[in-house]
Amino acid sequence: MSLAAETRRAVERHPFLLTALRADIVNYSAAARFLEVDGEPDAIATALRRYADEVPNYETDARDVRVRMESGIGPLEGTDGETDALVTVGGAAFGPCSGDQTAIVATGDVDTDALAGVLARLSTEAISAEAAGVTDGTMVLVVDRLEGANALRAVEDALERVRILPTRNA
Repeated sequence: MSLAAETRRAVERHPFLLTALRADIVNYSAAARFLEVDGEPDAIATALRRYADEVPNYETDARDVRVRMESGIGPLEGTDGETDALVTVGGAAFGPCSGDQTAIVATGDVDTDALAGVLARLSTEAISAEAAGVTDGTMVLVVDRLEGANALRAVEDALERVRILPTRNA
């Protein structure tokens, strides 16, 4: 495998670096030292520069979404959990039950790209989602009640700048 191909594969194992290449904010020498590629750092940096010239630019798009917060959320138990659930993941259903969590519900132009951006933003805010899901124009995240307002603001902000992911053919 060529050094250029090996460098590309190494970048693809680190999605944050691919995002940085698309945003044109990479220190190529530092990235070359970071990647586990056999070769001279200067040659790897050159391969990174060439790869950056080929990848589509980083673009974002605001989404038309309504975001609301619902308190008193928690794990649902019993047979009616499926009908009352706001989100179910791996058999664990979360919904209204006087629980100590908050649901952030976004409706409108949401999809997996939006969910990925929201989860990344929550991570930068050190907010952990207990559960998250998206389908048919609705995204739900369950967070600790005390983090509800901060999570709401982070979700709104993230949905203002959802990454537009290039297609494989781009």
